[in-house]
Amino acid sequence: MPKMTFIKPGGEKLEVDAPLGMTILEIAQQNGLDLEGACEGSLACSTCHIIVDDDDFDRLPEASDDEEDMLDLAFGLTPTSRLGCQILMSEELDGLIVTLPSSFNNQMF
Repeated sequence: MPKMTFIKPGGEKLEVDAPLGMTILEIAQQNGLDLEGACEGSLACSTCHIIVDDDDFDRLPEASDDEEDMLDLAFGLTPTSRLGCQILMSEELDGLIVTLPSSFNNQMF
């Protein structure tokens, strides 16, 4: 099974199993990490904003225009920011490293 690493806001690293076909948001939540996903993956918020490691970013499929629009609302946006609900785990992403931002903007409430 593929693995991935989450880096928490304080710098602590957590390596987890990353089941194929699950989103990064689902994997984070399955492992008790604080990644909200207020819109449940419907591309209506930016609460599952993650920062992908520079070395891994090019392995991801390109973000859709809708994802890019939601990312504009994300707290702490970086050049390698993505929405965790839009990235499906695959064999090609084995070893992926993502950082969880220290905060998020919830436009849903």
